[in-house]
Amino acid sequence: MIDSDGVAGTTGAPARKRLQVNPTRHSSQRIAVERRLELGETRTRALEVEGHGPPFLLLHGFADSADTWRPLLQRLGEAGRSAMAVDLTGFGVASELDPKEPLLPQWDALVAAAIEELAKRSDGDEGLIIVGNSLGGCLSMRAAERPDLPVAGIVPIAPAGLHMARWFPIIEGERLIRLLRLSPVPVPEAIVREVVGRVYRSLAFHDQKLADPDIVSSFAKHIGSFDRSMGVLDVGRRLLPELESPFDLRAIDCPLLLVWGERDRMVYTDGAERVLRTVDYSDIEILPSCGHCPQVEVPDRLAELLLAFPESLE
Repeated sequence: MIDSDGVAGTTGAPARKRLQVNPTRHSSQRIAVERRLELGETRTRALEVEGHGPPFLLLHGFADSADTWRPLLQRLGEAGRSAMAVDLTGFGVASELDPKEPLLPQWDALVAAAIEELAKRSDGDEGLIIVGNSLGGCLSMRAAERPDLPVAGIVPIAPAGLHMARWFPIIEGERLIRLLRLSPVPVPEAIVREVVGRVYRSLAFHDQKLADPDIVSSFAKHIGSFDRSMGVLDVGRRLLPELESPFDLRAIDCPLLLVWGERDRMVYTDGAERVLRTVDYSDIEILPSCGHCPQVEVPDRLAELLLAFPESLE
């Protein structure tokens, strides 16, 4: 249901009050602290802001990195909320995936270790909130199925796995990617980064002008070389079968807010109704004029939703 302010709400619930977030428009301003740590068997990197209340754990999408959360981290930090974003195994600067093992369990292990690390450092015992985009949304839902983890709520953003993932065929079918793969000569890293950045802009955002140039540059930098980009595509092909049925929705017993960009080209809302029907305490928010990565395209609006969650579902 959509209330009078364009905010999804439960039937009969009072209209939500929008929280005021102090927006910062300059992408060069960064308040997140960066550090290296080990989570499970993965050496990785975390971006953190300190604050109060249930902390947020932020999980990025396929081939992305913790840097995608920098605009949101800034807004959460300004609002006085603690949060931590991590590089998932195999992406960003994290250690590599085991090529012989299934992929989702490897990421599940890192997420569980990140939850335990963040919960250990939090003020209270109310648990934490997991926010995940695309692949990260899938991992947030899988973490919420586990009764042994202190998860107080989850906000999956365009989560992969509700329906057979479309994002990977879209990526492989992109003309610039095909040309990159078919090049008869070695491709310089500068050209690889230019191609990756252009494809990222065109697929992940509804309005490319709203894509933070620092975030786009960081995404392209982490892909970096021709071999790295082809390796990422190989991981994507391995992942597709695991995304066919990755959830036990009946095991999710915490507040859940699905978030989707209205103009998402990568993951459609197929399967969202099944989540809302199965998970008792759940809702969905559709963000107008937004693509696959609201944390970059509309961080102010996403911060409002997170700062009101989960009370806004009541």
